Amino acid sequence: MTDVRIAGVGLTKFGSHPERTGRDLFAEAALAAREDAGVSRDDYEELFYGNFMGELAEKQGHQGPIMAEAAGLDCPATRYEQACASAGVAFRQAVATIRSGAADVVLAGGMERMNNLGTAEVTQSLAIAADELFEVRAGVTFPGAYALMARAYFDAFGGDSEDLAHVAVKNHANAMQNDYAQFHREITVDDALESPVVADPLSLYDACPITDGASAVVLVSGDYAERHDLDAPVSVTGSGQGGDKAALQDRPHLARTPAATKAADAAYADAGIGPEDVDVAEVHDCFTIAEVLALESLGLYDHGEGVGAAARGETTRDGDLPVNLSGGLKAKGHPVGATGTAQVVEMTKLLRGDHGNSDAVPDARVGVTHNAGGTVASAVVHVLEVDR
Repeated sequence: MTDVRIAGVGLTKFGSHPERTGRDLFAEAALAAREDAGVSRDDYEELFYGNFMGELAEKQGHQGPIMAEAAGLDCPATRYEQACASAGVAFRQAVATIRSGAADVVLAGGMERMNNLGTAEVTQSLAIAADELFEVRAGVTFPGAYALMARAYFDAFGGDSEDLAHVAVKNHANAMQNDYAQFHREITVDDALESPVVADPLSLYDACPITDGASAVVLVSGDYAERHDLDAPVSVTGSGQGGDKAALQDRPHLARTPAATKAADAAYADAGIGPEDVDVAEVHDCFTIAEVLALESLGLYDHGEGVGAAARGETTRDGDLPVNLSGGLKAKGHPVGATGTAQVVEMTKLLRGDHGNSDAVPDARVGVTHNAGGTVASAVVHVLEVDR
C-alpha cells in the first residue's frame, strides 16, 4: 500500500467574511497549501472538495470545477457532502486515491460561507443535516439535539455544566495562540456558566460560532515526495469512517456516539496503533458535550470519564493529552464544510512544529483528528504521524 504524505497545508482566517465569495475563500486556502507544498501545478491529478450548504448560502451547486479553477488547477474535481464531516470525507477519499496508486498528487479541502445569511436562516440551513421527517418538523435544532445528548450523559454518567464550562475555557485559551482562530478572547468558568442559556443545559459558551472559512491540504505519495525531495514529514497512517442512524430517537443510547467509535477503531487498526499511542487530538467540539463524547468514542477515556478531563487539567495545553490546541470548533470556528481538513491542517502544523501551540507538544509523534456530521450520524477519524 502506498505511503501518503502531507506536503502542504493552507487556511483562511476563520470568522465573518460576508463580503467574500466562497471561491475567493477557497482560492486563498488552496493557494497557501500549494505554496507550502512546492508541488508543480501540472502534477495535481484530483481535487476532492467538501461543502455542505452551498446551494443555500452560495446559490451554487456543481462547485467542484469552480473550486478547481479558483485553486488554479486543471484536473477533475469532485464535491463531497456529509454535513459537518464533508471535508473529512473528501480527505479520506484523497487518502484512498493515493493509496490505491490512482494518483500521486491530490488536493483535498473544503469551504463554507454562512455569515451572508441571517442567524435564523443559518439555523434553518444547518437543520437539513438532521432528519427532516422525524426531527426538523418537530422543531429540533442542533443546540436542542446536543442538549438532549448532554442531559442523557449527565443522567447516565454524572457531570454537570461546570465540567462543560472547563472545556470552553480550555479551548478559548488555546485559540489565543492561533492566528487563524475566530475568537481571541479568554473566558472564565463563571463567564461560561453565566452566559445566556441556548438549550438547557447548554449555554452560549457551550456552542461554536457561525463561521466562514476554507482549508486545504496537499497529499502526495511517498514515492513522489522522495523523487521530488519534498519536505513532508507528516504521514497519514490511519483512516476510518463510521455511520449511525440520523435521528436521535432511533438510537439506543444518546450519550454515546458509535459512529465515531467505529471510525476510530478502523483508523487505529489501519495505522497499527491504539488510543494509548495518541499524543495529541483535534476533535469535533461543535458543542462542549461533543468534545466529551469524542474523547470517549476515540477510546482516550472510558465512558463517564471524559466529562471531567478538562477540569482535571488532563486535556489542557499543559496536560498529558492536549485536545484542541487549535481552539477547536468552539473558539477556532466551524465553517462546516471546511472543518475536517482544517483539523488536518492544525494537526500537521502541530506535529511539524510550526503551530502557535507546537511548544505544548514538542515530542508528539502521533495525532488523531475526529470530524463528525450531524449528531455524529457520520464520523471520520484520521491518524497522522510525524518522522522524528
